Amino acid sequence: MKQTLLHHRNILIVAVLALALCLSQRTVESYGDNLQIALPVAAFGCRIATGGGGDYAVRFLAMLSTVHLTKWGLGDARINIRPSGSLHGFPSGHMAAASFGASSLVNACIEKSPAVKTVVILAAFFVGGSRIESDSHTLWQVLAGALWALLFERGFRKATGRIRRLARKRKTDRMAAGTNTENISR
Repeated sequence: MKQTLLHHRNILIVAVLALALCLSQRTVESYGDNLQIALPVAAFGCRIATGGGGDYAVRFLAMLSTVHLTKWGLGDARINIRPSGSLHGFPSGHMAAASFGASSLVNACIEKSPAVKTVVILAAFFVGGSRIESDSHTLWQVLAGALWALLFERGFRKATGRIRRLARKRKTDRMAAGTNTENISR
């Protein structure tokens, strides 16, 4: 089953994005709303299939939490005001979610398919454009959301890998020390 999913992952990714569009109301905002869910969900599914689902989930939740904490922490600062006049605009959470999913798909899941990679990147760009078009965010708020996502998806990926390797090494060292102690006492 796992091999079948991996073999057909490019088709599955495009199908998830197409389904998101088919289920949308026929508005730019609705397309963007659904793609900002479909991209990270497709990436999570792919990461589960390749054995990295836990790491992906931790980084995604950390990214999403800091996005929302920042929105609340900035209060009525000018950068946090949406074009509509309401608050909590910086950074764009929709763009952060879409960019996180797209980056993960392009860098860890999609193999040997420039066409599918292009579709995924354009879907993320479309989410950002939909936020600007619907007067939900400014260009700068959208760009900040994308950069925020890349920091957590690409930047912290290496850090979590190092932490995992260090934990495995310590466990191996403890097990080796325990084995040597048992061998001495026998």
